[in-house]
Amino acid sequence: MQYIRRNYALYLFLAPAIILTIIFKYVPMYGSIIAFKDFSPMKGILGSDWVGLEHFKEFLTSPNFGDIFMNTLKLSVYGLIIGFPVPIILALMLNQIRRAAVKKNIQLILYAPNFISVVVVTGMLFIFFSPTGPINFIFSFFLDKPISFMTDPDYFRPLYILSGIWQGAGWSSIIYVAALANVDPQLYDAAKIDGATLLQRIRHIDLPTLKPVMAVLFILGAGGIMAIGYEKAYLMQTSMNLPTSEILPTYVYKKGLQAGDYAYSTAVGLFNSVINVILLVFVNKVVKKLNEGEGLY
Repeated sequence: MQYIRRNYALYLFLAPAIILTIIFKYVPMYGSIIAFKDFSPMKGILGSDWVGLEHFKEFLTSPNFGDIFMNTLKLSVYGLIIGFPVPIILALMLNQIRRAAVKKNIQLILYAPNFISVVVVTGMLFIFFSPTGPINFIFSFFLDKPISFMTDPDYFRPLYILSGIWQGAGWSSIIYVAALANVDPQLYDAAKIDGATLLQRIRHIDLPTLKPVMAVLFILGAGGIMAIGYEKAYLMQTSMNLPTSEILPTYVYKKGLQAGDYAYSTAVGLFNSVINVILLVFVNKVVKKLNEGEGLY
């Protein structure tokens, strides 16, 4: 208590963030009750009849549960495996640039895609990968007919993942660049005097510096495997690529906001959240064992 009294100003600065988190993150959890009720807007949350786990059973026994669950898992896992190393590689490359002006210009180019809206990015995909777009124009020199990138289910995941990496990798590298900025330059000078090559300096200086940050971000990424947004997947969906593009978030959106089945969609969303919590705890324990006790908590 004495520490809090001495540093009360710091806690006052922290108070708005805590209050906003409670209002927008914890208070809405009350609405999760409708996942266990036969919710009716006329009766309200408390007045609706209790049905227990009926909505969960309905979802888990539905014929398309397996496809939707696996589509979500594959899209997230592939995105994590392919996308996680990219910001690290970008940060290591940026760290080798010594001219500040050149480094800032390159960073500006890398960060810019993050500020493009999902709608615009999806529109760019439809333009570039359409049957008459520039990508098919290039392929026309080698193929007899254009490739249906946006309607073929086999191309949905590569386009979704690679466009996401292009959009977010530069912005995600900021935290790694900041970590590398704290490395003592004398370590590099000493390594050069000892004859260490560039790869050896990266291996023995840069990567150990990034290791704690990598562990935390990997835990957060793995813990949010099932928490991908619905916007981009929904915008990229067509009637022909549904076998791979229908994921849990788009399914919840369609059932909840389009079909008006709020209780069922809440149950599906709650199921998704529970899976994320389990993955977060599991991955954190695994990383702590592999990372000498260092984890998210």
